[in-house]
Amino acid sequence: MLLSGKSIDPKSKSLEKKVEGTLWIKVDSEKPQIDLIRIGASAIKKGGLVAFPTETVYGLGADAFNAKAVAKIFKAKERPADNPIIVHISCKEDVHKLARDVPDAAKKLMRRFWPGPLTMILKRSPAVPDITVVGLDTVAVRMPSNEVALALIRESGTALAAPSANRAGKPSPTTAQHVIDDLAGRIDVVLDGGPTKVGLESTVVDLTTQVPQILRPGGTPFEELMQALGKVVLHPSTTAKRKTSISKARAPGMKHRHYAPEAEMIVVEGEVDKVVNRVKELTSLSMADGKRVGILATDETVSSYDADVLKSLGSRSDVATIARSLFALLRDMDKEEVDMIIAEGIPPKGLGLAVMNRLRRAASFNIVKAS
Repeated sequence: MLLSGKSIDPKSKSLEKKVEGTLWIKVDSEKPQIDLIRIGASAIKKGGLVAFPTETVYGLGADAFNAKAVAKIFKAKERPADNPIIVHISCKEDVHKLARDVPDAAKKLMRRFWPGPLTMILKRSPAVPDITVVGLDTVAVRMPSNEVALALIRESGTALAAPSANRAGKPSPTTAQHVIDDLAGRIDVVLDGGPTKVGLESTVVDLTTQVPQILRPGGTPFEELMQALGKVVLHPSTTAKRKTSISKARAPGMKHRHYAPEAEMIVVEGEVDKVVNRVKELTSLSMADGKRVGILATDETVSSYDADVLKSLGSRSDVATIARSLFALLRDMDKEEVDMIIAEGIPPKGLGLAVMNRLRRAASFNIVKAS
């Protein structure tokens, strides 16, 4: 049941409004107002759902130890029942409440990367409800670096089960408006801390395997994990160029359709000049078929194209900007009502690995090799 309206101290200089029953509250991203955070925490304590910013994307939080509350996440998002959820904590020591074993590798990663965009798969504590881990013997845990997220977790007095705050399958939300677009009337509160800084989800590394394995590339690059641990391997699904069959996903983003816009989508990969030529060819063919075409290009190439909608992800020399803008631009393409999105690929190095993972999945692995 959604919260009834609450009055907010005007001295907080916040923006408060109701959208289809969901309370939307603007908070300071650097120094979140405690009275506003407590409105969200109150909803969590009552078994409700609160969307909040992290440094990666907006999360949809519920008390990780309250099975009924976690069940509401699946209902609100229309999330497949076998898609795992990441649990968020506000201090490193709380990992011991969720995991029955915290190996040395995990402690090393916690010291170096927490708080930050890194999720660790660990052996699950019996205290964690089955629904929170979708029946797995492992739990996914991370400590975000966003001040609003940390304040909400602290004030809620519990760990928060929090997948991305969007309808299942759609591009992840990087602004509060994206959350409202997808979930207004389905959740209690949205804490609006402005746009997220990373724009892609956290990296997920499985530490229950003999050799640590990245199950989802994200905000912490593979190369940095290699430096920290010495040896890390990539799960085949992270670099797949075609849909792979996975019977049981140990992390989100592995099995089900993710990040996808409404329109059909193609990703063109290869050397930049060849990519440009192939994108032009595909654009001409699609427009000849009467399709409204949108192109996701880069700063270096966007002037080369002529299409119904042209958008640049950013410079190829600044992959962080590309990562930060990707999901928002996919959502913009939906608002532009294009029939076809043609996106340029980038080299899968550093954050580029995560960008390409998302682009390929958004396109349902509809990949064209430019030659």
